[in-house]
Amino acid sequence: MENLQQEEQVEFQEPLVLGQPEEEEKINWGRFALDIVETLILALILFLAINAMSARVRVDGFSMRPTLEDGEFVLVSKMSYLFGETERGDIIVFHFPMNPEEELIKRVIGLPGDHISVSDGTVSVNGQMLNEPYIAATPTYTGEWDVAEGQLFVLGDNRNNSNDSKDWGLLPAQNVVGKAVLIYWPPPLWDVIQHPKLMSSR
Repeated sequence: MENLQQEEQVEFQEPLVLGQPEEEEKINWGRFALDIVETLILALILFLAINAMSARVRVDGFSMRPTLEDGEFVLVSKMSYLFGETERGDIIVFHFPMNPEEELIKRVIGLPGDHISVSDGTVSVNGQMLNEPYIAATPTYTGEWDVAEGQLFVLGDNRNNSNDSKDWGLLPAQNVVGKAVLIYWPPPLWDVIQHPKLMSSR
């Protein structure tokens, strides 16, 4: 009798032991699915935040040589001019006035109120000749421009091979996307982009 009672007790306990892993498995799968959803939501928030603050732009052409080379990818800060003003010497990305869907990258030379003069291979702002060690070659063209309010005068560092303000005129400040801050691709050319002050700000 004792043996029968022991066997009955064992048989009665077996369903409880077998049922526990199934319940735990259901709980684990539910938690796993919740973790995935939370991760996707966080990734989406980070993606939107990063895109609101920055842009990634591919340099297309040779107008900014030797500072930037064709095919390089540049990180652009959209926040720079929310908390500060554009300065001479800044390298900026902007919507091309002649085709707003196209983005160009150039260096700011003149601010509103400036008088720009190019002659004898030099660029002058308000009568002050700029020291520009970053250009590919001295400009072979001449001209004078007055920068109106709400406008900028921009030039490529490759002065004689650049489509810029000397060709199509002034850039509306509202077209500026942001300030180029970093070359991030290809990796061997990774570098922080320098923005030398060309002259004291007004």
